[in-house]
Amino acid sequence: MTDAEWAAIRPLLPVPAWLQGRGGQPEGYCHRQLLDAIRYLVAGGISWRAMPADFPDWSRVYAFFRRWREHGLIAEFHDRLRGRVREREGREAEPTAGIIDAQSVKAAASVPAASRGWDGGKKVGGRKRHIVTDCLGLLLVVAVTAANIGDRDAATGLLQRLRRLHRDITLVWADGGYTGSLVDWCRQKLALTLEIVKRTDDMTGFVVLPRRWVAERSNSWTMRARRNARDYERLMSHAEAHIQWAFITLMSRRLARPRPQTEAVPATLAAA
Repeated sequence: MTDAEWAAIRPLLPVPAWLQGRGGQPEGYCHRQLLDAIRYLVAGGISWRAMPADFPDWSRVYAFFRRWREHGLIAEFHDRLRGRVREREGREAEPTAGIIDAQSVKAAASVPAASRGWDGGKKVGGRKRHIVTDCLGLLLVVAVTAANIGDRDAATGLLQRLRRLHRDITLVWADGGYTGSLVDWCRQKLALTLEIVKRTDDMTGFVVLPRRWVAERSNSWTMRARRNARDYERLMSHAEAHIQWAFITLMSRRLARPRPQTEAVPATLAAA
C-alpha cells in the first residue's frame, strides 16, 4: 500500500491487546508488512506457502490472518473502513437500506466434499456466496454455503445477522429468487421490508435493473481479487474472510484517493 493509504487506515486498525494491558506480547513484524502480505495473497491468488521473500514468513502471516479472524478483528477493521468511506461520500456511517444477492463459484480440489454442492440453476459445482451490501455496494454481511443451498434458505440466517449488526436498516432489495414466504417472514420476525425487484415480461437480453445492479457490481469487485475467482478454502469462515479482505483493499484505496476539487464559481455567475 502507498504511504497515503497507510496514513488513512492506520488510525482505524484494532488496538493490540498488549497495548491495552490485556496480556500478550508485541507483534514481531509491523502491521503494515502483515497487511501488505495478506492483501498480496488475496489480490494475486497465490497459496500461503508461495509468499514472496519480501514479506514475513508465510507461517507468521497466516497466524496473523487466523488470529484476526478468530477474534473478529477482520470484521471490526472492515466495518470501520466502511463507515469512514460512507462519511466521505456524504452519507451516515450506518446504512438504512441494503441489497441482497447470491453468487455461485466453482470450488477447487482443496474444498471438502461435505461443504460443496451443485447449483442446478447456474450449472456450477462448488460454493455459493450470499452477501448484503449498502447502496454504495460496500459489504455489510457475507455468508458462504454449499452451492446447493437455496437463496431463501440462506437468506434467513443472513438477514438475522444483518438485523442484529445494523439496527437502522429497514429495507432490503432482492431479486426474484427471494420471493415467497421469506417476504412475510422478514416483515413479521425482523420488522424488515424485503422488496423484490423483478424483470418484466417485455424485457429481452441484458437489462440493468434498479438496485439489483449494485450487489451484482459488488460480486464483480470480489472476483477481481484472484483468490476469490474460485473457492480454494477448506473452511467457509476463511472464504468469508478473503471476501472481507478484498473489500478492505477496495475501501482503503478509496480513502487514499484525493478528493475532487470543485471549480470556483465566478462572482457574476454566483450573483445570478
